[in-house]
This record gives sequence, structure tokens and C-alpha cells, in this order.
Amino acid sequence: MGKKDRKNLSIIDKELKIDGSISSTGKLIIKGKVTGTIDGDVVIIAEDGQVDSSATKVASLTIGGNFQGEVAASKELIILSTGTCAGKVECQDLIVENGGILNADVSCKTASKMSIPKKESKIFSPGPSLKTEKQIEL
Repeated sequence: MGKKDRKNLSIIDKELKIDGSISSTGKLIIKGKVTGTIDGDVVIIAEDGQVDSSATKVASLTIGGNFQGEVAASKELIILSTGTCAGKVECQDLIVENGGILNADVSCKTASKMSIPKKESKIFSPGPSLKTEKQIEL
């Protein structure tokens, strides 16, 4: 088998506690406890996971456990039925499942108005000839 272009997968397991900064590419699954800052692509906080972050900058955040702090998600923030989010939220799309708890200062913005200085912001910059696969024209 040859090498395939796969994104990284990182897991912070149940018994692991991290105090500091995390920078990841690909998918990060948090089942343990994280205190500090997170900078990543796709972050998933599992049902057992706990995050207390003063600055989280991601493309997509899914919360099945507990998140407290500030988060800026350039694409989406998803709070599952088992999830709790408190603090300050800035995102493009917000999804809260029935049973999910959101106690935060929320600001939903278009990608061009996000205050996240990330490399991928070029993908979202408005332009007459630039379209992404997920765009739907009305």
C-alpha cells in the first residue's frame, strides 16, 4: 500500500491532563482535560472531555463534553446533546442539538468578517470567481 494524503489524527485520552498551548493540524479529539490555548483545524471534545481555554482558534469545533472560555471557529461550532459551552463564541455557523447547553456571548459572522487570522482565510474571501463546493446559490 502506498502513502495516502491523510490528515493527522491526535487524541488526548481520558487520563491525560494538559496545561498549556496546543497547536494541531487535522483532527484533534479531546477525551481528557485541557487548560490553555488551542489552535487547530477540526477539534472534537468528547463526552468525557473538558476544555478551559482563554483562546481557541479552530476551523470546526464539536462539543460533546464541556467547554469554557473563548472560541473563534472560522467554519462551524456544533454543540451535541451532551455538550455544554460557556464563555464567548465567534463562529460562522452554529448548531446546537436538542439538550445541548449554550451559555455564551455569541457572535455569528460571515467568513469575511471573522477576526481569525488563519492561512485558510483566502479560501473564504469573497470574490466573483471563487466558489467552494459547499456553496449553495439561491
